[in-house]
Amino acid sequence: MSLFGGCGGNGNSLNGNENGLDPDVAPITEGNWYRPGVFVTWQWQLSGNINTSYAVEIYDIDLFSASSEIIQKIQSSGKKVICYFSAGTYEEYRDDKDKFLPEDLGNTVGGWEKERWLDVRSPNVHRVMESRLDLAKEKGCDGVEPDNVDGHINKTGFKLTAADQLAYNKFIANESHKRELSVGLKNDLSQVNELLDYYDFAVNEECFQLGECDALLPFISDDKPVLNAEYLRKYVENKSEREALCTESINNLFSTLVLPLKLDDEFRFSCL
Repeated sequence: MSLFGGCGGNGNSLNGNENGLDPDVAPITEGNWYRPGVFVTWQWQLSGNINTSYAVEIYDIDLFSASSEIIQKIQSSGKKVICYFSAGTYEEYRDDKDKFLPEDLGNTVGGWEKERWLDVRSPNVHRVMESRLDLAKEKGCDGVEPDNVDGHINKTGFKLTAADQLAYNKFIANESHKRELSVGLKNDLSQVNELLDYYDFAVNEECFQLGECDALLPFISDDKPVLNAEYLRKYVENKSEREALCTESINNLFSTLVLPLKLDDEFRFSCL
């Protein structure tokens, strides 16, 4: 999510050459990875025991907490599994937390006390993310959802530029495709046009609530799905509000869910 942080971090500035990333790298577009279509059905659950009973094409679940066994169980019924991880923040409860260096860590992420922004220019951060993609491949994920890839518009504690973020997001996409993993662009609406050729789908939160859905239409025009989640209580409690949301979502050809903010399967409403 696009969240604003607190204090800490440093302001060291690196450019694309110094951090080892090529800002002009071409997208990897040839390969045998999963490419979902527009209007794909999906379920998004990042906490709690995974409810595998939904008749959907995609399950989006947490990379670290999901076992290979649960991934295989979901896939055994013909579904695809997208594995979530944070590509832009340090989470103190993750198994690989000790791989990060002190200088990699910036401000606390607003609303998430156990998370801190990462310096996405850091070669060490790049190595950690490559390891996470290796883990996704080893566990059998069909694709990945790298979160928090919009640090350049947040108070990270680093002087991240749009060019820094763009180079990093291209790196994440290409490294995913090298491993034949599908990859979704999470939020980062300001860079959709520049990243469209690199990503296979979009994952967005609350574009209808925030009036930002038009920014995602290039994905639809490119026959790539937009997986959207809305959290407002009115969509849960008011059927007419939910129906109006779904009408707008269907008109946009989006795949919209109304979900709890904790993404724990407490409830689920699908527009498809």
